[in-house]
Amino acid sequence: MILANSPTITSNATTPKTVAVLAVQGAFLEHRLMLEKLGARVIELRQARDLEQSFDRLVLPGGESTVQAKLLREQNMLEPLRERIAGGMPVLGTCAGLILLAKNVEGNEVNGFGTLDVTVKRNAYGRQLGSFHCDANFGDLGAVPMTFIRAPYIAEVGSNAEVLATVDGHVVAARQGNQIGTSFHPELDDDTRIHQLFLNL
Repeated sequence: MILANSPTITSNATTPKTVAVLAVQGAFLEHRLMLEKLGARVIELRQARDLEQSFDRLVLPGGESTVQAKLLREQNMLEPLRERIAGGMPVLGTCAGLILLAKNVEGNEVNGFGTLDVTVKRNAYGRQLGSFHCDANFGDLGAVPMTFIRAPYIAEVGSNAEVLATVDGHVVAARQGNQIGTSFHPELDDDTRIHQLFLNL
């Protein structure tokens, strides 16, 4: 589903990147379509044997973070993926994916990867503001469209991470090395710049 029309860029990479998209639960299809639009090869991770495929980066989509973490453990994928992320493999986590990456989650033990030095507040905007859309500056990209769906926000950013975007005083995107986490869903808008940034890591 595409929610907004915004400027796009196309990939200028000569070698296609292979992106693994976590597909145990949540909204992974839109990520796949956008990445393929940019020329990437995309595979889906559903069980441990899928990790035997060759891939050089990872997308953690929106959905239900506690369910995703549970399924990752049950499918014996959590630790192997954590090792790859800690080893520097580029990763993009959106909404629930941000929560999975976060070192700390306020008031909740999600038990995800814990590799991104931030503290996240789940369902931070509450039900009345559960879904909204805005435009805000994102790193060096300038203003990008942002679609929030029952989104978390980043309550604290540790010394190892940097703020990429804020909305109404709340941090909604952060980066640590090759890890990018966003509270919003860049895959739901036509603007491809965040996914291109991820592919360029």
